[in-house]
Amino acid sequence: MLRLFHGHYPQEVKAPHPPRAHGRARLRAQGLRPVQHWIPDLRNPKVLAEIRREIKLMAQHPENDAIDDWIESVYDWESWK
Repeated sequence: MLRLFHGHYPQEVKAPHPPRAHGRARLRAQGLRPVQHWIPDLRNPKVLAEIRREIKLMAQHPENDAIDDWIESVYDWESWK
């Protein structure tokens, strides 16, 4: 694997450590399993544009104010302090 640094000279980069089998086995014994999550890449301008477009659509929803009021009434805002 190559990586460019100052002056654009290639420098070899070591691969990350292999997964630790013991740690994974311990977690599995606790009833856990590994999963992979795919999330929006907020560094991508196209993704940000789509999010902004959807926000504008949601803000135009005829029941938007009622939905906001309901969220305000049921959410435990103290948990964020």
